[in-house]
Amino acid sequence: MSSERTMRRMSEETGNRRRPERRSERRVSSQIQSEVMQLILDRRLQAGAPLPTETELMQDLGVSRNSVREALKALQALDIVDIRHGYGTYVGEASLTPFVDGLTFRTLAQPDDKNETGALAEILQVREVLEEGLIRRVAAVLTEPELDRLEAVVAEMEEAGRSGRPFPELDREFHELLYASLGNALVPQLLGAFWTVFSRVAGIRGWTDDPSPELTVRRHRDIVTALRARDVEAAQRAMADHFRGIEARAAQESRGVG
Repeated sequence: MSSERTMRRMSEETGNRRRPERRSERRVSSQIQSEVMQLILDRRLQAGAPLPTETELMQDLGVSRNSVREALKALQALDIVDIRHGYGTYVGEASLTPFVDGLTFRTLAQPDDKNETGALAEILQVREVLEEGLIRRVAAVLTEPELDRLEAVVAEMEEAGRSGRPFPELDREFHELLYASLGNALVPQLLGAFWTVFSRVAGIRGWTDDPSPELTVRRHRDIVTALRARDVEAAQRAMADHFRGIEARAAQESRGVG
């Protein structure tokens, strides 16, 4: 009897030791992902820094190897970690790439030809609100050399238009230069994300080149002219006119009008 009681007690103790592990194994993947992210924050690991090994993460988080791998793969999709096979796992750049991919899919998945407030128009509206607000800030800090650089880009756009060459990259460069003096690293990333989505959708839908390059050049020049005059209201109106043109073109293309 004494031996049976001993065996029973040992079995119970073993079971008690295993229960916390079993409970941790039932943790949903999102919770483990959150714990990995918190570990990165707590240890102040920067982009490119190595993460603890799988074994160390298993011990720190109290979960299985499969749970760790599943969480890391999900975080890799978000660019929060970078899994380099044969080398280890590192802190990712946490870029806006997943946001761009998701927004591109959302835009393409929703019918854009029902009205002018389709998915693509919504993206343009958000970008317009951002830029109209930002231009008020940048108008006070732009220097003459920075305005000269903007003017030079407009001149390149004009030359490209005369030669019959599309100039979307020059257009993008103009907007990046416009807000560079703010010193806000998120601004070019966020505006670049919206720009990339628009370009992807345009390419997939086979949209034509800008049908009015002269008008596009003039709208950009109007922005620079207003900024040189330190006329914030005029600069904001010029930016609004610029977006009205983009939205009108998007609506035409969505309806199949060239």
